Amino acid sequence: MKENQIDLMDIAPIRLSDDEQVTFEAATTAVKKAVRLNRAIQAKDGHWPAESAGPLFFTPPLLIALYISGTINTILNEEHHKEMIRYFYNHQNEDGGWGFFIEGKSTMIGSTLVYVALRILGEGKNGGNGAMDRGRKWILDHGGATSIPSWGKLYLSVLGVYDWEGCNPLPPEFWIIPSTFPFHPAEMWCYCRTTYMPMSYLYGKRVQGPITPLVSSLRKEIYPTAFEHINWNKQRNNCCKEDLYYPHSFLQDVLWHTLHYITEPVLKYWPFSKLRGKSLDRVVELMRYESKETRYMTIGCIEKSLQMMCWWAENPNGDEFKYHLARVPDYLWVAEDGMTMHSFGSQVWDCVFATQAIIASNMTEEYADCLKKAHFYLRESQIKQNPSGDFTQMYRHITKGAWAFSDQDHGWAVSDCTAEALMCLLLLSNMPKEIVGEKVENARLYDAVNFLLYLQSPISGGFAVWEPPIPKPFLQLLNPSEMFADIVVEKEHLEPSACIIVALVELNRVHPKHRKKEIELSILNGIRYLEETQWHDGSWYGYWGICFLYGTFFALRALSAAGKTYDNNEAVCKGVKFLLSKQNEEGGWGESHLSCSTEVYTPLDGNRTNLVQTSWAMLGLMFCGQVERDITPLDKAAKLLINAQMDNGDFPQQEITGAWMKNCTLHYAQYRSIFPLWALGEYRKRVW
Repeated sequence: MKENQIDLMDIAPIRLSDDEQVTFEAATTAVKKAVRLNRAIQAKDGHWPAESAGPLFFTPPLLIALYISGTINTILNEEHHKEMIRYFYNHQNEDGGWGFFIEGKSTMIGSTLVYVALRILGEGKNGGNGAMDRGRKWILDHGGATSIPSWGKLYLSVLGVYDWEGCNPLPPEFWIIPSTFPFHPAEMWCYCRTTYMPMSYLYGKRVQGPITPLVSSLRKEIYPTAFEHINWNKQRNNCCKEDLYYPHSFLQDVLWHTLHYITEPVLKYWPFSKLRGKSLDRVVELMRYESKETRYMTIGCIEKSLQMMCWWAENPNGDEFKYHLARVPDYLWVAEDGMTMHSFGSQVWDCVFATQAIIASNMTEEYADCLKKAHFYLRESQIKQNPSGDFTQMYRHITKGAWAFSDQDHGWAVSDCTAEALMCLLLLSNMPKEIVGEKVENARLYDAVNFLLYLQSPISGGFAVWEPPIPKPFLQLLNPSEMFADIVVEKEHLEPSACIIVALVELNRVHPKHRKKEIELSILNGIRYLEETQWHDGSWYGYWGICFLYGTFFALRALSAAGKTYDNNEAVCKGVKFLLSKQNEEGGWGESHLSCSTEVYTPLDGNRTNLVQTSWAMLGLMFCGQVERDITPLDKAAKLLINAQMDNGDFPQQEITGAWMKNCTLHYAQYRSIFPLWALGEYRKRVW
């Protein structure tokens, strides 16, 4: 805001009384203030910087990696320490524990990892005016850190406050199995693959940091039983009930026991020990490729910390470890509540929606150079090439023409980001050059289409997110995590499918001669997927946001773009009725994160309103002709948004609205600024 020097206070916000109706003037003022706010918080390179965080298990592994390597005070200064401590204390629950994510109930993985992180950051075991005592009490009252889920067991083993014998095997030999094997690493979902790859290295080498006085003290602090008296073998499948979301299948337990009691003992002896060395070499090769291809960002914060542990163990003075250290600042975010490690950045994702929201305002006189800057950022952020070398041998797929979630450095192509970026470029191509700048060449648009079509399932018609879907849902039985669902293989998802349909429809309109029949067939199959995945109550389950409101917004937007209406399509009719049935008395919508894990629509406590979710519902309804049918629900919602707008044009931060893997939430800080603007812009455009 200081950099852009836009006066956000020269227009007073509108406040409508109970008996006042929304007027064109009121809507115009609110939209104008929101556009100016979005211009003010845009970076000079065109993206909208924002936090993408929330899970409390993101930062502790990074601190463990820095601590065991002795680099913590080199990479993090006193202010980093202070802000991270403040973040952890701000998100401590009343019962003394910490959740899986900042709005969640206390869990063993959240409580133990945060407690350990605070100790690493220099907090005493009785520090924080009693906060550390309360945190430790929660851990001990719930059985101690032996019941931390498997990821936590591994992190603590690397630190030296847990024993590797208490971990289920993660044999690196998995990475050298023949491609004819029923379940090959190439078939794993990319995030699962890139997480368990470094984990298998750490397990295969039993990596452990130095046993410092702090480590010795932690061994006494987080267990009710003396460390040396713990039966570690019995802890392998011990998981705190507060953490357990996805219990191990019987098949998986058989696999763990076989590996632990038979395979691992055999691999200790020659000539089988040679196999361990060969497999570790393959893991190092894969990690090196992943590091280089992502400019040492890796796919995300989980792998980033794990790779740092691995490269320190491989060679603490090596270039790889140094390059990884150099990119740690890319992951750190400081906000009102302190500093955290965020996912890896949502630059492209936030940019595409902010761009569309500003275009929807129809306020050409307010754009200034913001669309030109956004256009520049999106053009430059497109991935120009496929991964280097024989990327299929490294379990990678095509990326040319796609966009990542964050930026070009990251390099992992994402389908919905690509679709929304393509949509932005198509919309901007219809606008004057003096407003939006240079247009992108058609060939680059067609590269994006090529990537999108590559990810469509020939069976369901749906689209996957990162890589082509693997039609082997039975492999989810091998899910090694107790905390997440659906992590083993890539599958189709609603939101990417919906985003891609919208982009392909627009591309067909602007470039009708490009692969016309293929694209039309792709759209038809995508629509079939949307219709077949609708729930009985008319909603759609949103996988990457909370939850049924999020999914229904995306689905209705796509169906509307494809020409489906309330009158000619049953799915649209049912979706609209679902949204209308969930509107609360004051005219808003609000859905709890519990909907994600229970898969049952759950309103916020007290049926209160969330402004971002209200905006999603408004947009879904407007795209499907609600203005023409009955404007009353939209009037009530628009009035809520207008009255909630802050003096500077922004909207207040409320509950987290992002989600992933059914059991965790993700805080997208920019959503509160983008979606109310988009909803009010569409409302103003369609009503008057």
